[in-house]
Amino acid sequence: MSRLIKSNIKILLGNLIYALGIVLFIIPGGLITGGTTGIGLALKNAFGLDVSIVIGIFNVLMFILGYIFFGKKFALGTTVSTVSYPIFLFILEKIIGDFELTNDILLCTIFGGLLLGISIALIIRTGGSTGGIDIPLLILQNKTGLPLSKSLYVVDSIILLLQSFFTSRIGVLYGILLVIIYTYTIDKFLSSGEIRNELEIVSEKHKEIKEKIMSDLDRGVTIYHGETGKLSKKINILIVVVSPREVFFAEKLILDIDPEAFIINHRITHVHGRGFSKEKVYISDAFDEVI
Repeated sequence: MSRLIKSNIKILLGNLIYALGIVLFIIPGGLITGGTTGIGLALKNAFGLDVSIVIGIFNVLMFILGYIFFGKKFALGTTVSTVSYPIFLFILEKIIGDFELTNDILLCTIFGGLLLGISIALIIRTGGSTGGIDIPLLILQNKTGLPLSKSLYVVDSIILLLQSFFTSRIGVLYGILLVIIYTYTIDKFLSSGEIRNELEIVSEKHKEIKEKIMSDLDRGVTIYHGETGKLSKKINILIVVVSPREVFFAEKLILDIDPEAFIINHRITHVHGRGFSKEKVYISDAFDEVI
């Protein structure tokens, strides 16, 4: 299966999860939210319009704008979300209908926020775009230099304000909580599975430690050449990246060889390369890993 097909499947899955969050929790809970969905909910409350149809029309208009201002490549990047999200929303509304999973507004807020956050993060991690309201704001940024984050904040605030006319004060508060939950979920989900630890090791027995790390941990090692500050003594610094579960074992392995070893442990959120985002490749020696 090609990389493009896999990416599109993930984007479709992300949009399906997003639509489920809207149909199962946001609409039944009477919650307010931002973006294109917020516009659809505002127009539904004001004029009784179908949310999926409003979103579909809006997305197509934004797709055309994106094509005009940014070209074919940008437009193609938003195609899957532009088409799939309103379709999924329309189908799920028809299938689920008036089914109510829960009438507890707090549960709707929590689970709705989780589903929305996971779905957006999945689309972003795949390299896709949600399109919609982001497109005119990108055009505004391109023409005026206004940062996307600031304009998005203003527009979402306006969309939330429009919906506040059709909901209670407590509903507005739950809407704010919803935004906090899905924003937090996006941040966490984007870094999930990516957390790694970088160990910097200074030791007189650096050769033994290097060989032991490569043989027992099956991790590549990079060697920096440094100098101590006080005595200007030449030293070798070993750099190795391991998973959080390997940290304890790695430190024990190092200290068993040299109890006086100096170890710095950095927590990092993303690693791209062999052994992590790509498959390992070995050269002549069975444990000489290229990273």
